[in-house]
Amino acid sequence: MINKCPEQLLFIKNSRTVQKKSDESMDGKICVVSGATSGVGYEAVKKLAAGKADIVMLVRNEKKAKAVKKELEKKHSIFVDYFIADFSDLKQVEKAVRAIVDKYPRVDVLINSAGIHSTKKILNKDGYEMVFCVNHLASFLITNLLLNRLIESSPSRIIQVNSEGHRFNGLKTNDLNWEKRIYTGLRSYGASKTAQLLTVRQLAENLKDTGVTINAMHPGGVKTNIGNNNGRLYRWFLHHVTWHFLKDPEISGEAIYYLASASELSNISGKFFNLTIEEKPAKHALDSKKQEEIWNLSLEMTGLIQKGG
Repeated sequence: MINKCPEQLLFIKNSRTVQKKSDESMDGKICVVSGATSGVGYEAVKKLAAGKADIVMLVRNEKKAKAVKKELEKKHSIFVDYFIADFSDLKQVEKAVRAIVDKYPRVDVLINSAGIHSTKKILNKDGYEMVFCVNHLASFLITNLLLNRLIESSPSRIIQVNSEGHRFNGLKTNDLNWEKRIYTGLRSYGASKTAQLLTVRQLAENLKDTGVTINAMHPGGVKTNIGNNNGRLYRWFLHHVTWHFLKDPEISGEAIYYLASASELSNISGKFFNLTIEEKPAKHALDSKKQEEIWNLSLEMTGLIQKGG
C-alpha cells in the first residue's frame, strides 16, 4: 500500500524537502522590500544584496534602517535606500510608497515581508484590527500603489511573505474586527494571511498578460522576532522554548531569492510556496466568493476606492 501523506498535512512533508536554490544574478534589479530590518525581510535583503540587487527598504525603524543600509552597501557595493512608515497607519504607508514611485522610475521586485502577531485585540487609529491592518491591508496597499510601476518595469515580480498560519483561518468578512467573536492570536493571524492569499489570487488574474507575476510563500519555521510586541511571558516562551524548535532564518532568504530570480518561475503566478515547494493552500483560501468579498473590502479599507464605489 502506498503511504500517501494527507493533503492537509503535506506542508509538514514539504518543509522537510530539499529546497530549490538560484544563483542567477540580480545585478541591475531594484527590489522594494518591506520589513527589511529584521527576521525574514532582513535575510531577504542580505541575499538580494549578495546577488547584486539594489535595495529600497520600506520600514518602521530609521535607526535600524541606517544600520542595514551601511552594512549592505559596505559588504556588497550596492545601493540601498529606505523610506519610513508605521504599517499600522495606512496614511503613512501611502505617503512612503508614493515617495518611492516619485523617486524610482522602475521597480523589478516587490517583497512584502512586514508582519506582526498579537495575543490581544488592538485597533489602530482607523478602527481596524491591528494584525489584519499590518499583515494584510498594508501589503495590499503597497502592492496596488506600486502596480503601475511594476507593469512599466516588466517582467517584474511580487512576492507576498505569507504563512502556513493561514490554515488557522479566522477570516469572517462580516467580522474583521472580532466584535462578534472571541479574539485569539492564532485565528487573527490566520485571518490576515488568508485575506492576503485570496487577494494574491485576484491580483494574479488582474495581472495576466502584463509581465508581472505575484506569488505567496511560507518562509519556513524560522527564528524571528514576530510576536515580540506581546507580553513578557509570551516573549520568554518565544525565545527560550519555541526558538529551540525553529530553523535559522537564512533559509527564508534563500527561498525568497529563488522566487525573485529563478528564470523557471518567470511565468508562474498566483501560487503558494512552502519555501520553494509549490503547495495547495487550505480550502478556505481558495473560496472564490470570499476572494471577491475581501478584494472589495480591502479596496475600501485602504482608501483605494470610496466605500460603496
